[in-house]
Amino acid sequence: MYEAKQHALATRSLFVRRIALHAAAAAALILLSLAIGMSGYMAFEHLDRIDAFLNASMLLGGMGPVDLPRTEAGKVFAGLYALYAGLVFLVTVGLVFAPLIHRIMHRFHLENDK
Repeated sequence: MYEAKQHALATRSLFVRRIALHAAAAAALILLSLAIGMSGYMAFEHLDRIDAFLNASMLLGGMGPVDLPRTEAGKVFAGLYALYAGLVFLVTVGLVFAPLIHRIMHRFHLENDK
């Protein structure tokens, strides 16, 4: 997917396309994670769609739930989902910044090899 150290720097259009592909993958991961969170809140806490969306999106954003879980199953789900949301945040940041970091490092290596 990326050019090797000995290859020339990718063109600007390829770089922009690569960023768009990574951003789309990150958005898909966030949407899937949001759907998982909403489903869990609806199943375990019997929240309606809007409240489930609010709680899931707040956890994915790192803010914490709005409605505290009342059931034991809901508490377990919320805890596991919070751990999952933290990992999704890290993976999403990695996905979005990977092309940029690669390009910077590749350019640095090209300049050092001259």
